[in-house]
Amino acid sequence: MMRMTEMVKHLLIINIIFFIGTYLVSNSFDLMALYYFENEQFRFWQPLTHMFMHGGIAHILFNMFALVSFGSALEHLWGGKKFLFFYFSCGIGAFLLHTVVNYIFFHHGLSILVDNGIDKSQIFGILNEGKYNTDWSQYLSSGSLDRMLSAFFTPVVGASGAIYGLLVAFTYLYPNAELALMFIPVPIKAKYFVPVWIFGFDICYGIIGKYLGMTSSNFAHFAHLGGALVGLIMVWYWKKNQFNKNRWDR
Repeated sequence: MMRMTEMVKHLLIINIIFFIGTYLVSNSFDLMALYYFENEQFRFWQPLTHMFMHGGIAHILFNMFALVSFGSALEHLWGGKKFLFFYFSCGIGAFLLHTVVNYIFFHHGLSILVDNGIDKSQIFGILNEGKYNTDWSQYLSSGSLDRMLSAFFTPVVGASGAIYGLLVAFTYLYPNAELALMFIPVPIKAKYFVPVWIFGFDICYGIIGKYLGMTSSNFAHFAHLGGALVGLIMVWYWKKNQFNKNRWDR
């Protein structure tokens, strides 16, 4: 494994501090996690702070392992400032796609309820109390109601959107790099593993499976895809324009 680079080290430390702080400071999770922007629990800083929050030890271990493994290689190539710009861009891209999809799901259900004569302010009043009216199931299918409520109530935490951007960038730049993974007994090239992982875990299992009612997943798969998409666009553009020859900190 490549020696840990400076920006990666700083990000690692900040993530650990936030993770420990979650258990030491009351109400910190609700303040720092990302809530849907029409929820009264949303705060303007959450699109940034949620990237340093994690839901458990396995969550942070996986993300930090990937940050150190792939981030160090990219920072070594690009320099610290360019790497940091890339990292946060992917994280914000994850937030934006996740929010757009939640907006679509929430307002699909909301518009049906309003069309059936339910007052919009009444709906928001009930939701912002952390509740919902079971009568809404008369007008919405169980899937539509679940997606509407999940979009409004479920907070998002984790660096996974930014991490997916790193995975895609590393794969684009080093497609034949062999990855030694704990759950696969033989090394596998990045150009095979990362696309299969994104397609299998996020698209098939996460999005198609969940929204067809075939699987249950607590992961923010659209956020993963948002980070991956932004990462792919940026690394493709930089490579095409030979931007990777210019280190921002020189």
